[in-house]
Amino acid sequence: MAKRHAKNLELLTEGKKYQVDEALELLMKFAGPKFDETVNVAFRLGIDPKQSDQQVRGATVLPNGLGNKVRVVVFAKGAKATEATEAGADYVGAEDLVEKINGGWMDFDKVIATPDMMLAVSKVGKILGPRGLMPNPKTGTVTMDVKRAINDERKGKVEFRAEKAGIVHSPIGKKSFGAQKLKENFLVIADTIQKAKPATSKGAYIKSVTISGAMSPGIKLDPSQFGG
Repeated sequence: MAKRHAKNLELLTEGKKYQVDEALELLMKFAGPKFDETVNVAFRLGIDPKQSDQQVRGATVLPNGLGNKVRVVVFAKGAKATEATEAGADYVGAEDLVEKINGGWMDFDKVIATPDMMLAVSKVGKILGPRGLMPNPKTGTVTMDVKRAINDERKGKVEFRAEKAGIVHSPIGKKSFGAQKLKENFLVIADTIQKAKPATSKGAYIKSVTISGAMSPGIKLDPSQFGG
């Protein structure tokens, strides 16, 4: 791994800030591991996440998905439970789903709930919350339109949230997607984050952007191409 990493670093121009196309072409040239790497992006934002009016959080559906099979569970009852089952949810339940999760079952990647089920969901909040699985209206996972929510997750919806240092991390697909599909996904997440700029954020909003494969060096982008 050390030799591969050193070879990849040789392809980088020290101090250079790349355009999106250049960065992704370079990423394709990097020697990778035997598995299909996930490609990630990190945006460092000009915000103070400690301020309640400078929180950056949201979700968007990537046009080319993420290349992963997404296992979805839904908290719903009655007609909405039937809708969720027909839409292809991996598991649909209510209090029985609470018991299942409390019993240690975690064979899922996303959780959707109808608003009336949030009291039940709160009983497993300490389990779901730390794993980033707690349903939230801001990310479209607390909704009456469960069919659409399930479809969005299947297509490749990504949720993002600025961390304490003001950095937003997001996957944009697999290296095998190729530069063009990764670019299309990247531009959608970049645009969504730009639109999420808090009104109280002063100065440069997007301070730096880095693209990297899971086992590859980070490639720094020129932030000015995103309006700084």
